[in-house]
Amino acid sequence: MPSNRLSKKTQNFLQSLIFFLSTTVIIICLIIYLWIYTEIDESILALEIQNSTAEEIQNEIYELNSQVESLNRADVIAKKAKNELEMVFTQPETLRIILGYIDN
Repeated sequence: MPSNRLSKKTQNFLQSLIFFLSTTVIIICLIIYLWIYTEIDESILALEIQNSTAEEIQNEIYELNSQVESLNRADVIAKKAKNELEMVFTQPETLRIILGYIDN
């Protein structure tokens, strides 16, 4: 009856092959993990930049709305008309209406 035992040389080869394959799989998994981690990190950084940009734009809109509201005030408009456009304001006219009865 022939023996089914593996020779020492075959055992060493199989062990070396298993070690090589497991090392290769571990290295490939680490590379994939680092690649995914880097992509996620870059995506989070891009989102933070977009959020800060959106906040800055929102602040600028708020400031512009405040300026528009302040420029819409009547006293500001009158001051600009007088100083920049050199407009002259006239005295307001008053009208008097006398109501009376007419006798027939």
